[in-house]
Amino acid sequence: MNRRPFIHERFLLQNEIAVELYERYARDLPIIDYHSHLPPADVARNRVFANLTRIWLEGDHYKWRAMRSNGVDERYCTGDASDWEKFEAWAATVPKTLRNPLYHWSHMELKRPFGIDDVLLSKETARGVWDRCNELLGKPEFSARGLLRQFKVHVICTTDDPTDSLEHHRAVAADPTFEAIMVPAFRPDKAHRIDDPAFFRGWVEKLAAVADMTIVSYMDFLDALRKRHGVFHELGCRVSDHGLETIVAEEVTASETAAIFRRAMDGQQVGADDARKWGSALLFEFGVMDYERGWTQQYHLGALRNTNPRMFNTLGPDTGFDTIGDFEIAKPLARLLGRLDEARALPKTILYNLNPRDNELMATMTGNFQDGSVPGKMQYGSAWWFLDQKDGIERQLNALSTLGLLSRFVGMLTDSRSFLSFPRHDYFRRVLCNVLGEEMAKGLLPNDVSLVGPMVSDISYYNAKSYFGFQIKSSKGPVS
Repeated sequence: MNRRPFIHERFLLQNEIAVELYERYARDLPIIDYHSHLPPADVARNRVFANLTRIWLEGDHYKWRAMRSNGVDERYCTGDASDWEKFEAWAATVPKTLRNPLYHWSHMELKRPFGIDDVLLSKETARGVWDRCNELLGKPEFSARGLLRQFKVHVICTTDDPTDSLEHHRAVAADPTFEAIMVPAFRPDKAHRIDDPAFFRGWVEKLAAVADMTIVSYMDFLDALRKRHGVFHELGCRVSDHGLETIVAEEVTASETAAIFRRAMDGQQVGADDARKWGSALLFEFGVMDYERGWTQQYHLGALRNTNPRMFNTLGPDTGFDTIGDFEIAKPLARLLGRLDEARALPKTILYNLNPRDNELMATMTGNFQDGSVPGKMQYGSAWWFLDQKDGIERQLNALSTLGLLSRFVGMLTDSRSFLSFPRHDYFRRVLCNVLGEEMAKGLLPNDVSLVGPMVSDISYYNAKSYFGFQIKSSKGPVS
């Protein structure tokens, strides 16, 4: 008897209404990936991946965490094991990830783009999967740009420090053969690290060099940041991003901020109170910059990073040792947004939480600062990081639906370093269609596909297209 593949056309879709919503209003839409960590150099150089480990395991701390939990030695995660040995160790781990979203994602990524749906990945099937995928990776449609075309990516936003040269973005922007657009996103987190004077001074020197100016005072520092902000804008950037434990919004004067800057540049230690004042001043200034250029600011809040000192000292950041934090969010966030609003300088804003206890907090916070100027100006962002799985997505959708307007939601993003992560948009669209389809079947929503379907299309693509204002080159692909 022939068994239906695990990843099949109705995967995650539990009734006929959900299937119709997905097939008519979501499946074939293009992708606007407005927050990712893809390396710009890979797109600029149209990287060809040597093998499946290089494209699938390289830099993927989600998989490394699972492998470590399965008793796999670090040598097979980030160490000197061969690419085949690393992949074999991952394949042997996959059956142990049942009920972890990695099991869904891994098999979705094998099906698309590789077309593998006739086996489940395991140690026993590893060699066959390895060989089949590696054979395809040599073809043009599996290069970095080829994959973006396969997944119908219209926009990809990378994550970029103000001191980055942006040379790869310039190269891509100047290439008329590239159908999509790749734009930078302004990520100035390192500007907050004033409590580490040696690091901070080094970063300011880089900022001065790339801005081609001398930085002596705090005002010089802001001018350099504004100059870089303008360069990002010229290259199509329309979003900033701030990855913080929580918002800081202390009372601080311009003279205090200038004095804190001077002490750090003189090599003096900056205490915790002054570091919070510094961060408070910066976040306000960054908000004003974004407002003046019509950008969207994003706040990713609640990650407690680098919790394992030994492994941080060995491997560095972003290697799988971060966790959900329990920081105060509401009061400082309300103060910052309120100050920007009072100054008539509150930009479009997307709020993301990592702790699920804060779902309703974030959803209600957005409602406090909607001003009627832009539909969905204040957004409760998609389920992030540890939460971007079926349960977390459903909980985010429910909080937003109950306390805001789901119909104005700008939808999913990958937040990934992998060119194989775009099926997460399909995963999200399936979950969205199933949530709505089940409620339509129960009579909780009108059983009217012509009413609900366009909302699915909006959330999947059109809201983001309208909201961010990217200069999209391509309109190819079915748009429902």
